[in-house]
Amino acid sequence: MSIEVKIPAVGESISSGVVSVWHKKDGEQVKAGDLLFTLDTDKVSTEIAAETAGVLRTIAAEGQEVKIGEVVATIDESAAAAAPTSVATPAQAKEKPDPNRSEAPVSGEKKSPNAEVLSPAVRRIVEEEKLQTAGISGTGKGGRLTKGDVLAAVENRGTPATATESQPAMPKSAPAETEVAVPSESGRFTRKKMSPLRRKIAAQLVMAQHTAAILTTFNECDMGAVQDLRKKSQDAFTKKNDVKLGFMSFFIKAVVEALKAVPAINGRIEGDDFIQNHFFDIGVAVGTERGLVVPVVRDADTKTFAEIERDIADYAKKAREGKIKIEELQGGTFTISNGGVYGSLLGTPILNPPQSGILGMHTIQQRPMAIDGKVVIRPMMYLALSYDHRAVDGKEAVTFLITVKNCIEDPTKLPLDF
Repeated sequence: MSIEVKIPAVGESISSGVVSVWHKKDGEQVKAGDLLFTLDTDKVSTEIAAETAGVLRTIAAEGQEVKIGEVVATIDESAAAAAPTSVATPAQAKEKPDPNRSEAPVSGEKKSPNAEVLSPAVRRIVEEEKLQTAGISGTGKGGRLTKGDVLAAVENRGTPATATESQPAMPKSAPAETEVAVPSESGRFTRKKMSPLRRKIAAQLVMAQHTAAILTTFNECDMGAVQDLRKKSQDAFTKKNDVKLGFMSFFIKAVVEALKAVPAINGRIEGDDFIQNHFFDIGVAVGTERGLVVPVVRDADTKTFAEIERDIADYAKKAREGKIKIEELQGGTFTISNGGVYGSLLGTPILNPPQSGILGMHTIQQRPMAIDGKVVIRPMMYLALSYDHRAVDGKEAVTFLITVKNCIEDPTKLPLDF
């Protein structure tokens, strides 16, 4: 009996994804729970496991876009019953390591911590980039390989072999979307495939531009008061809550106050209807090596500064390790993007559909400002609010941004709880 392997529903707003890599080959024996393939969407990568044992027959190719519910493979259960695998003794288990583990050390070598099971995110990169883990030093706990270790190895291994016209056709089991760099004949440029996740992000951004009337308004705020308060409270806050007090929690709290003052920005257009949200789930854009993700701080209006900082730190760690879940990226009503961490002075963020607004934070820069008739140097930050002009008027957008500015310049207007 053959069991169909279908693309599962991975989120209410996700209708398709890309099969970025098959972890098991066509015709290979699989066990229940084995990782079959990785599905990349515009929001997150999800690893799909086998629900039953048998022989895998793949239908969708690597790099192929597939829809939710589409059959991408079958598993022949009768083949599993007909070809039972022998039970390995403990001694045999040592001689035949699990294929999902990194390569065992050669005879006579001391066993490396890298021989432990790789995390899903690390294993995916190792398989996609055809890395030999034996030569990579692990910086994780117990010497394990981290995502940063394997990405650094990819960067430092040199230029891949150049493809030639006489190169044989790629077999079906080989990845069809590996990012092999192919120099041009003149050597003046290099062509390579976009990653599936990058393609989905690109499509999402273009869709946002085509479906909303995006406009951006700007302002600036003096960060001096927040910097002073943060410096004064940092030691006690960290000691009490075991997490540092950052700038983002101040901006999340300020955004909540601004959304209460201008409810239209905390809503969305759906067909001919306008949906007004009465909760405050704030998305915080987090950059990773494989693309941008936007985890959501739930009910930000009810959380303390410490709870918000813990949420942000937890999401950032999960995003770096590739462990963030799809439900942690869904349902946000407004987004904050901090380009300032990369040194951006000013920019216009793009809406995160179906939301009606996104706040762009930028780098803090010492600038001369006129205060009480005198020129003084102050730590200033430019703020940018991009909004859907179909749902939000210009006056409302400006009111929102000024509310954020006032809350940051005078933090006592926020519900301080530390």
